[in-house]
Amino acid sequence: NERGKAERTQRSERKRRDSFGMFDGYDSCSEDSTSSSSSEESEDEVVPSIPALPIIKNNGQVYTYPDGKAGMATCEMCGMVGVRDAFYSKTKRFCSVSCSRSYSSNSKKASILARLQGKPPTKKAKVLQKQPLMAKLAAYAQYQASQQNLVNSKAVVLAESFDWGRYISSGNTVGAPVSCFKHAPMGTCWGDIEEGVRIEVPNSDTNLSTKVYWIAEIIKLAGFKALLRFEGFDSDASKDFWCNLCVPEVHPVGWCASSNKPLVPPKSIQHKYSNWKAFLVKRLTGAKTLPHDFSTKVHENMQFPFKKLMRVEVVDKNYLCRTRVALVEQVIGGRLRLVYEENQDGLDDFWCHMYSPLIHNIGWSRSIGHRFKRSDATKKSDGQVDAPAKFFHKVKDVDQAGDWFKDGMKLEAIDPLNLSAICVATVKKVLADGFLMIGIDGSEAVDGSDWFCYHSTSPSIFPAGFCEINNIELTPPKGYTKLPFKWFDYLKELGSVAAPVKLFNKEVPNHGFKMGMKLEAVDLMEPRLVCVATVTRVVHRLLRIHFDGWEDEYDQWVDCESPDLYPVGWCQLTGYQLQPPASQSTNKRIKDRRHKRK
Repeated sequence: NERGKAERTQRSERKRRDSFGMFDGYDSCSEDSTSSSSSEESEDEVVPSIPALPIIKNNGQVYTYPDGKAGMATCEMCGMVGVRDAFYSKTKRFCSVSCSRSYSSNSKKASILARLQGKPPTKKAKVLQKQPLMAKLAAYAQYQASQQNLVNSKAVVLAESFDWGRYISSGNTVGAPVSCFKHAPMGTCWGDIEEGVRIEVPNSDTNLSTKVYWIAEIIKLAGFKALLRFEGFDSDASKDFWCNLCVPEVHPVGWCASSNKPLVPPKSIQHKYSNWKAFLVKRLTGAKTLPHDFSTKVHENMQFPFKKLMRVEVVDKNYLCRTRVALVEQVIGGRLRLVYEENQDGLDDFWCHMYSPLIHNIGWSRSIGHRFKRSDATKKSDGQVDAPAKFFHKVKDVDQAGDWFKDGMKLEAIDPLNLSAICVATVKKVLADGFLMIGIDGSEAVDGSDWFCYHSTSPSIFPAGFCEINNIELTPPKGYTKLPFKWFDYLKELGSVAAPVKLFNKEVPNHGFKMGMKLEAVDLMEPRLVCVATVTRVVHRLLRIHFDGWEDEYDQWVDCESPDLYPVGWCQLTGYQLQPPASQSTNKRIKDRRHKRK
C-alpha cells in the first residue's frame, strides 16, 4: 500500500511538471553516472586514428656508448664523443663499422686525388660523410631556436617560478591526461603514452663537457609533464626529475644512435654494471617508446591559423548583448589577444581561445540577427584581412521548425558574469541558426544590455530542474522571497512554461576528467589569466573548476570540452604566463571583480 501510494504521488508530480513543460528526462542521470560517448556522431566529425607506441626491438647495435668505466674517445670520422670501450676495432678510433669504412674510403680517395694533384691529403676529404648528419642537426637546431624564440617572445611576460612537479608530488595529486583536451596541442594524437614508456633525454649527471643523453622511464604522468627515472636506478627514486615531454630535447629510444649522439649513464651509477650494453638490451627489449615522429607532431600541433591583424567579430566585454569588430594582436598557443577596432592605445583588449564560442567571422551577427556595434572605420588599414569563416568553431545544425524554443520560456543557465552560479533564466529572443538570447531572471537591465548569446546546443544551458536532480545549488531570481525556490510554484506564479527537455544537449562524451585532477584553466572573469586549478566536481559533462589558493566563490562551472582548459605544462610549452596558487603569488588578483554579479 505504501509503495502504491508513493507511485501515485510520483505520477501526480510528473503530471504537474508536464503541464508546465518541466523536465522529465534527466531522472536517469546522476553525478555518479559514467560518461558515455554519444551514439549519434556527426557525419562530418573525423576521429583521428592514434597509432600504438612502437615496441623497442633491440638487436644489440642500438646502444653505442653504454660503458662508462673505460674513458672517453672521439670518432675520427664523424667527431662524435663516446665511451672508448664501446668504440669499434682495437684502436678505438671509430664509433662504428660504417665510420671506419667511410674513413678508409675517403682516405683512399683523398690520397689518390692528392697524388694526382701533387698535394698532401686534406682534413676536408676525411669528413665528406658528415654532411647529411650536419644537415639534420642544423634543422633540429633551427627547431630548437624557434621554440626558444617563442618562449622569449616580447608577447610573453615572464611569471614567477612555479614548480608543477613539486606541487603535484607534495600533494600526491594527479594531472588530467592530455587526451582530455582535444583542442590543446597533441590532444588528439597523444596516444597511449603512459607509465613505463622509455625515452632519451639529456643527462646532466656527468663530468663531460659535451652534451650527452641517457634513457629514462616515465614513472608518473601529469598532463604534458612526466616524472622520469634514469635506467639503472631501479627502485631508487632519489634522482627522479620532472620533464615536459613536448620540449625539443625529449626523444624516442634509438634517436641517439640515428643522430650520432653520445648515450652515457649517469656518473653516480657508472660503477653499478660492468656491461651497460647487456643491461640495456635486457632492460629495454619489448618496452614502449615514443613514435619516431613525435617531435614533428608537436611542432605541427603548435601551428595556428590565426595571424596578426586578422579581423573578427567578438563579444563586447562591456555589453554582452552585442558584438564588435576586433583585430588579432597576438596568438599564443591558440589563445588570441584581440584589440577592439577604433581603440587608439591598444589597451581595450579581450583574450579568448580561437575555438571560443565568443568569436565569429565578419558578418556573423548580421546573418543571425544579433546586435552589433558598427565601426566608424571606413576602410581596412594595411595588412588587415577578415579571418576566413573556416577558422572558427562550427556549431551543430539544428531544425528550428515545429517544437522549438520560444520567447519567454524558462530554463537554467550558467551566468557569464558569475560563472560559479547556475541561475534561473529566460529565453529573451530566438535568433537564426539555433542561437538564443538569454537573460538571468531578476537581474536584467531594462534595455537588455546584459542579455547574452548561447547556442541551443550549448552545454551551458539546462532544462528546469537540472540543478535539483544533480544536487547543485540553483541561484533564484534576485529579490525572489519564496524560498526554498520551487520551479513548479515559480512557473505557476508567472504563468510561464519551461523549455522542453528534449531541446537541450544531453550528449555526454567520454571525457576522462575526474575529481581532484589538476590542470591549467583560464579565469574567465579575467580571461588574460591562466591559473593553477583543480576539478572539484564532475556532473555529466559539467566540471566545477577551483582556482588553487582562492575562495570557492571564484569557482567556475565549465564544459568538459571548453577551450579554456589546458593540461599541466601547457603554459611552459607555449610560453604563456601561468598564475600560481594565490598563496604563492605576489601579484594577487583583485577580489572585487567589476563584472561579478552581487
